[in-house]
Amino acid sequence: MKIKEIIVVEGRDDTTAIKRAVNADTIETNGSAVHKSVLEKIKHAQEKRGVIVLTDPDYPGQRIRQIVQEYVPGCKHAFIDRQDALRKKGRGLGVEHASADIIREALKHAHTMMEAPVEQISKEELMEAGLIGGPKAKVRRELLGKRLNIGYSNGKQLYNRLLMFQISKDEFIHEMSRILQEEQHD
Repeated sequence: MKIKEIIVVEGRDDTTAIKRAVNADTIETNGSAVHKSVLEKIKHAQEKRGVIVLTDPDYPGQRIRQIVQEYVPGCKHAFIDRQDALRKKGRGLGVEHASADIIREALKHAHTMMEAPVEQISKEELMEAGLIGGPKAKVRRELLGKRLNIGYSNGKQLYNRLLMFQISKDEFIHEMSRILQEEQHD
């Protein structure tokens, strides 16, 4: 599978994992303190071929994603779930631990983050759906993030991602009703 866009990753091990999964070029940020020269390279890549950001599903990965999005708006974003990014033996979390199939699937579902012109889903609706606060909130957010291909997030991040990825209220309601129905059958 050949990817036209250049994939932004955190480091060399991520590049190796990407190249095992797909035929693609990468730009490495070398950590969450992204240097301006790297941001300029990403900006140039976005203008020429497009960019997909694929960072680790942790705080530093989210920080890199935000830095890139602010400096180079319009990039696509791909997400890998935490459980798919866990090291098989020992400790570790990152893109480099994901299987080639998981990486291909994440890239296939890459989204462009956009500033929402209008509020589509309210924070109150997230609370009513049990996504903020409550004993099942984290599990519900994980399932919703997976179903909508926007990755795991805390409550505040979820709200922002729903808006940036232009998730419609209908799409949100449909997926939440499926999640709640599955909970009743468990």
